[in-house]
Amino acid sequence: MIALEKITQMSSRRLMTEALAVKLARRRDGFSLCSIMNAKSGRCSEDCRFCTQSAHYRTDAPVYSLRNEDEIIAAARQAKNNGAGHFSIVTSGRGLHGPELDQVVETISALRDKVDIKICASLGILTFAELSRLQEAGLNRFHHNLETSAEFFPHVVTTHTFAERTATLKAAKKAGLETCSGGIIGLGESEEDRISLAQSLKQCRVDSAVINILIPLPGTPMADLPPLKINDILRTISLFRLILPDIPLRLAAGRESALADFLSSAFLAGADGMMIGGYLTERGRSVQQDLKFVNDIKEIWRQ
Repeated sequence: MIALEKITQMSSRRLMTEALAVKLARRRDGFSLCSIMNAKSGRCSEDCRFCTQSAHYRTDAPVYSLRNEDEIIAAARQAKNNGAGHFSIVTSGRGLHGPELDQVVETISALRDKVDIKICASLGILTFAELSRLQEAGLNRFHHNLETSAEFFPHVVTTHTFAERTATLKAAKKAGLETCSGGIIGLGESEEDRISLAQSLKQCRVDSAVINILIPLPGTPMADLPPLKINDILRTISLFRLILPDIPLRLAAGRESALADFLSSAFLAGADGMMIGGYLTERGRSVQQDLKFVNDIKEIWRQ
């Protein structure tokens, strides 16, 4: 691999060329699709400055309690029909515990027997014992974003620490789960912060990485942040691919609005995965558009 110091000095065009070469050499034409369900929304105790679900801010985000087993299984079936390989149960809050965690454990056990799809969950900060219960019930992968670099994290969240997040990822690995993690770019961080985040993901040995691009939403403290330049987004994707050469690199929230006409360029910069079917509180493109897009990109890769 190219030394990190040399990578950071490359032009964006050179970075993208190197990143695509690494993607095709290490991962060929593989493309990873996932889908999520916002299974519990709003009333979150944490103060993540980008999030409409935080109880600290006045927003129009939906608020509802944990969805029942039938609703979650129906969403998983739809995700499977849409072509997703992974389906994630996502809940708001610092962490899911007690009776609600019991309910999710039971749902995962039922889901494992009823839908042929890899099961993921994003349930906040959990203990090793709680993560072990999820693994025993049939959970394949635990998702837990670091959000940004350790250095910039205090500017984004103050109600918990970066160390708590990395500890959750490490506990999930110890419990026998695959892990998925990433963050949001466009929070006011520097390129050095984005590199630091990618290095933290590597140190945590995550099995899948996610890049979200900030959607500035009304009511949040970051509502008025300027959008990232296309060049900064594409550089970030390429840097992540070069630092994390062997795992899926997935684009999620913000990819449509932030990249617009340059969306295909992201997959010529090293990305090889997408979240389809919408995000937590925002709608995405239609599944049909995304599936056609995937086929078109794979055809380019093969030439």
